Amino acid sequence: MGRLLPQAVQRRQGGTRQVGFQASTRPASVSGVRLATRLSWFLAIVLGGVCDTLVAQEGHPLFPEAFSREEFAERRSAIAEGIGSGAVALVQGASGFHSSTRFRQSNQFFYLTGVETPNAYLLIQGGTGHSTLYLPPPNEARDRTDGQALSSADSAMVLEITGVDRVQFLDRLSEDLGRRARSGALVYTPFQPAEGHSESRGGILRAEADRFSDPWDGRPSREGHLLGLIRERFPFLEVRDLSPLLDELRLIKSPAEIGQMERATRMAGEAFMEAMRSTRPGVRERELDAVAQFFFVRHGAQGEAFRAIVASGPNTWYAHHRASSREMQSGELVLMDYCPDLGYYRCDITRMWPVDGRFNEWQRELYGFYLAFYEAILYAIQPGITAQQVKVNALRDMDQIIESFTFSKQLYEQAARDFVESFRRGAEDPNTTLGHWVGMSTHDPGRLEGGILRPGMVFVIEPQFRVPEERIYIRVEDMIVIREDGAEVISDWIPRDMDAIEALMEEQGLLQRYPALRQR
Repeated sequence: MGRLLPQAVQRRQGGTRQVGFQASTRPASVSGVRLATRLSWFLAIVLGGVCDTLVAQEGHPLFPEAFSREEFAERRSAIAEGIGSGAVALVQGASGFHSSTRFRQSNQFFYLTGVETPNAYLLIQGGTGHSTLYLPPPNEARDRTDGQALSSADSAMVLEITGVDRVQFLDRLSEDLGRRARSGALVYTPFQPAEGHSESRGGILRAEADRFSDPWDGRPSREGHLLGLIRERFPFLEVRDLSPLLDELRLIKSPAEIGQMERATRMAGEAFMEAMRSTRPGVRERELDAVAQFFFVRHGAQGEAFRAIVASGPNTWYAHHRASSREMQSGELVLMDYCPDLGYYRCDITRMWPVDGRFNEWQRELYGFYLAFYEAILYAIQPGITAQQVKVNALRDMDQIIESFTFSKQLYEQAARDFVESFRRGAEDPNTTLGHWVGMSTHDPGRLEGGILRPGMVFVIEPQFRVPEERIYIRVEDMIVIREDGAEVISDWIPRDMDAIEALMEEQGLLQRYPALRQR
């Protein structure tokens, strides 16, 4: 359950309900909940209580269980310290949603508040860290269809469960900003787009560029629109970009954040293993997508981190091929890159395996070379060194690997040598990277200041091996957490060794136990 005040009314799982401190084992009917709500309001007024009452939907806590309100407060304090006294930070939450979908807050707003109410705003006072949360008024019509959400009428409850210092009606934001304008304060607000469901910044920026270039559209981004309104209504305010500071904070994950990503990785691993078991010639790519989604939902994910990449045979050439209706054929490889969105945190994992359960000669040859190359990088990663140092250390093993391998075709050997040489050029660059960050987004923002790998960083590596003449593409990807005493590959247990994959694929899968209607 989420955090609730004693006076709050909460329908409990298993048919019990709580009004104040008294619990009943009688089934909680809809009319009973309404009566209890009215009664608690009446008691609050008669007894002089200051707490608002809210009926939370079962299974949807009012505040995230994975994080304490103190952790959100620490993040807001870091923002206040970063912008300095005399400045304020204004962060906009996600906009309203259609009733056929479930609302998902933007990553940056959730990161600072944990609040999942549409059209909310946050104002943080620089230096002191005093925070004001602006919420829309109650919407009874929407509450009847979508369930109740925190609103400006629930101020006492919001103060208690979130730890912010003040809760205001949304229409008070203009007045508060106007007061800042008269005192000449700086306003920091994110210029970069806020990620939402299945989104990363790069993808959003690409979509925005497409919209800007459309002569029949050309609308500004939501962040750009807010920036324009601030400058139009308060021309004497200086507005600066908050995104770099937010990105810096998000780069280092707390133990609670890493815990969420470890759970997401566990979900993904179970999904990958079942997809391997279920793979047979004739199975469609989208069926493996469905198997994975089942495991995500079964284990409590709120959605997918990104649209499933499931590519078989010739489709593997396209790095981001989305699961299609293509039937997989014997003798092919299948690539799967997929992860859940669990409580606003994600993972990013890729595996490849043979469609018919056994690696043939060319697959074993090229995948075997790639895996040796890949693990040379993976196990060279450690805290306190740079990405360049990781690559230099890994090259010692790679040079031995390439010389010890015997290739069946000259073009395979040339592709392998080109692969190693490309990596060598990266090792000569002091600004080289290893992969990409993972966190609230699959491609999380952040810069590697000073180039040193530090505890709390979470990222993946995904070197991509190609043989263009035969349109062969091989990629594997793992989740790496930098800890005080070393680097941990938290997805290491998900089979990528050929013998382990083949052994797993001998087991019967869900798709064989429950064949599709077309096969009956």
